[in-house]
Amino acid sequence: MRRRTLLASSAALAAAPLLPARAAGKTTIVWWHAMTAQLNDEVNRIADSFNKSQDEIEVQPVYKGGYADTLTATIAAVRAGQAPHLVQIFEVGTGTMLTAGKAVKQVWELSKETGVKLDPAAYIPAVRGYYSLSDGRMASMPFNSSTAVMWYNKDAFRKAGLDPAKPPATWPEVEAAARAIKEKSAAEIPMTTSWPVWIQLEQYAALHNLPYATKENGFAGLDTQLEIAAKPMVKQVQRLLDMAKEGTFRYAGRDNAPDPLLLSGQAGIHFNSSGMRGALVKSAKYDWGVAYLPYDPSLIKEPLNSIIGGASLWTMTAPNRTPAEYKAAATFLAYLGKPETDAAWHQATGYVPVTLAGFELSKTQGFYEKNPGADLPVKQLARGHVTPNSKGLRLGRLPEIRNIIQEELEKALQGGQSAQQAMDAATTRGNKVLRDFQKSVKA
Repeated sequence: MRRRTLLASSAALAAAPLLPARAAGKTTIVWWHAMTAQLNDEVNRIADSFNKSQDEIEVQPVYKGGYADTLTATIAAVRAGQAPHLVQIFEVGTGTMLTAGKAVKQVWELSKETGVKLDPAAYIPAVRGYYSLSDGRMASMPFNSSTAVMWYNKDAFRKAGLDPAKPPATWPEVEAAARAIKEKSAAEIPMTTSWPVWIQLEQYAALHNLPYATKENGFAGLDTQLEIAAKPMVKQVQRLLDMAKEGTFRYAGRDNAPDPLLLSGQAGIHFNSSGMRGALVKSAKYDWGVAYLPYDPSLIKEPLNSIIGGASLWTMTAPNRTPAEYKAAATFLAYLGKPETDAAWHQATGYVPVTLAGFELSKTQGFYEKNPGADLPVKQLARGHVTPNSKGLRLGRLPEIRNIIQEELEKALQGGQSAQQAMDAATTRGNKVLRDFQKSVKA
């Protein structure tokens, strides 16, 4: 597949500035990222630490805006033949990046060509699986990974007569806890969720070993079709509709719009990213706790792993890029995978460690003893065995599909259709997006 495949996904793109390959006798690696505030500081710290660790390579991190902005800027740079060496792409862009052909150099290919060891076995299975090909070869390098968890307000639990040391583990228990919170007016909102589609549907399917789409959720082929209208998935949507009707669940918006409710403690139970830990530690004025995502015991006795969010690093190609530049990029990626680097990033940001050794080092350093619950997202990601249904999603134009599902969910929550009608409509519309994406790749 040619470079134009990636370019076709965006129109009216501006040219990018020239990127230097040498700086003061060193090989320069330009790294585009989407991290802001404290996370931007940590990205700069990592680059500075690497630069000081040797004298042949200089990594230059460049903030390019949010995830979508960074992807758009990357497409523009590819079009101009001046792509950065490394770029951070959010996880839902993985399916699109895998169709970029020669515009990218996948991790397995980079390692083979440069001789720099980049071992997939070093990474947590649920993390590496998301960024790997169906045969296990890694396409992009895991970097900032998170997963979904259940945050809860311990103060509200106490007021409702619930044991804050025993958060609900199953969905029937969650429903009961939400009712208790409502009955005792223990919190303004009994239960809410950020990222409704990612957490309440995509994660739900993975935990219960349910297919989200055919062809191993898209990993085994572009001719995949959504399976979100199946009875178990509709049951989860119906649960949310019923809870909304009885006042135990409040829909607070798409994506991360409900995040302020978590930081303020207005909700007794709040489903959100594990990456919110840092913000909670810094800003929350209430006693909060974290728990595993609940499961439905009528569907599975022991839930499987959750799936990841966040982003990975892709190595980009350019017409005049030299072997020395690719080797420098590989060397930096290897540095990111060192236990010390991974553990430091994890502990400073709240993202999960992406390597097994980084997790073990954090344990040895006593980080989890000092920060109870900080290891729960890692344990949830590593729980059970990864199956084709729990490996993640490899669907082209996934952000667009998520928006479609969100629209249909909102219509159902407003009483405009049933749970089954919502998921049927989302399936029909989503499959059209998948077919359009498939055609664009073949073209």
